Amino acid sequence: MSDDTDNRDPASVVTGTIDHVLALAATWTAWNGRPLQADDRLYTPHKAIRRVADHFIDHLAEVEARLIGERTIPDHWHASASTTPADLATFTDQDLDEAKSRLTRLGLIWAARLNAMTPDQLDHSPGEGWTFRQIAIHLAESTYYADAVGNLTDSR
Repeated sequence: MSDDTDNRDPASVVTGTIDHVLALAATWTAWNGRPLQADDRLYTPHKAIRRVADHFIDHLAEVEARLIGERTIPDHWHASASTTPADLATFTDQDLDEAKSRLTRLGLIWAARLNAMTPDQLDHSPGEGWTFRQIAIHLAESTYYADAVGNLTDSR
């Protein structure tokens, strides 16, 4: 990511990312059980939800640690390199409800955190790494995982 960001409201970027992911996830109960290839990786509905949540949690932990002057904990996610047996499970209406609850809450936590910051805090963040505004804009890249699965309305 470059040092430049656009002028979008970071909290809206984060919640918009969640909205995009959940709009696609609403079609995933039609998934036929075959993983979908994107670049050199395989994706499933469960894996896409897991990756979006993991990405949001990882960067939230980074922001919170930096705000209190602590070192960030390196992530040890297996990320999208692995597809777990749980990733291959059928994506049901109950799974969609769980994903909505989980991701909506993560989006609200992020929005609350970002909205509580001044523009100076967003653009001159403590510690090493991207500014908090850059991190929020970067989270929009999480749509990649959901886009890899796509809209499955007519996939059965």
